[in-house]
Amino acid sequence: GKEAVIANAIIAMLTIGGQQLFSFFTFSCPCHVGQNLIYGLAFLGVPALILLIVGYALNNQTWRLVMGKRSHFERATSSSNWLLKCKLVCFVLCSITGRALVAPVTWLAVTLINGSYYICAVSEFVPLYYFGAAPNVTASERSRILATFPCSQLVPPELTRARDEVILLLRYQSQVAGWLLIAVVVITVFLSYCLASCFSPLSFLHFRYWNSYVHNEQELLDEATEQHSRLYAMQNVRKFFGFVPGSENVKEIRIPSLREWQAISGLAFLKRVDKEHYDYSLLHDWALKERASGKYLRIDEDP
Repeated sequence: GKEAVIANAIIAMLTIGGQQLFSFFTFSCPCHVGQNLIYGLAFLGVPALILLIVGYALNNQTWRLVMGKRSHFERATSSSNWLLKCKLVCFVLCSITGRALVAPVTWLAVTLINGSYYICAVSEFVPLYYFGAAPNVTASERSRILATFPCSQLVPPELTRARDEVILLLRYQSQVAGWLLIAVVVITVFLSYCLASCFSPLSFLHFRYWNSYVHNEQELLDEATEQHSRLYAMQNVRKFFGFVPGSENVKEIRIPSLREWQAISGLAFLKRVDKEHYDYSLLHDWALKERASGKYLRIDEDP
C-alpha cells in the first residue's frame, strides 16, 4: 500500500544519508597489501548485514511468524492444509525479506556508485602492465604499488598517470555494478508484483478493499489492546492503592503493607498460571491471589 511505499522511501533516504556521513567520517583506506580487500569488503558488507538484521528485527511480522510457529502447523492435519500453511509462511517470509532488503540494497547500491569502497578493495588486483607502468617489477612489488593507488599522496610522481587510469577503471566498474544492482532489484520487484497480481484470487478493487480492511483491523486492534490493557491494569492498581490516577472525589486510600510492597517489587518473568492464562507482572499475580484487605485511610473532602 501507500504506507509501505512511503516507509520504504524513508528507509532508503535515511540509508543514503547515513552512508554519506559514514563514509565522510570513518572511511580511510589503509593502502596496504592484504588490508585493502578486507577493509573495503568490511565497509561494503558489514553495514549491509547489520541493516538486514535490523530490518528483520523491526518488522512486527517477523515476531508474529516466529512466536506463532507452533500454531502454523499444529492444526495442519491434512496434507492439503499443511501445504496451505507452508505457502502462507513462505509468502509472509518473502514479504518480510523484501521489506528488510530495502536498506541493505540501498547501502550497497550507493556505496558502489560512490566507488571509494570498491576502489580500495580491489586496487591491488588490477594488472598494472596494461597501463605501461613499472613493467620490470616483481608481482609482490606490483601489488604493493597498486595497493597505494587509493592514496594519491603515496604514489610516486612517475606513476601518477597510471594511477589515474586505474582509479577511473575501477570507478567505472563499481558504478556499473551499482546501477546493475539497482536495475536487477527494480525488475525483480516489478515482476514479483506482476506474478502476485496474476495469481491473486481477488480482483483489483477487491484487493484494495482487503488491503484497507487489514490495515484498519490492525489499527483498531492496537487501539483496543491499549485500552483493554489499561483498564485491566487499572483494576489491579485500584485493588492495591484503593484508587486510580485521575479519580475525582477520592474518599479513602489503601495503605499497602510491607509484605505487599515486597510481593510486587523485584523482577519477574511471564508466569504461567494454567493452560490458558498467565500472570503478566508481580502486581498482577498479587491481585489475583490476595484479598484487598488491610488498612484504609479516609481522605478529607476539603483540603
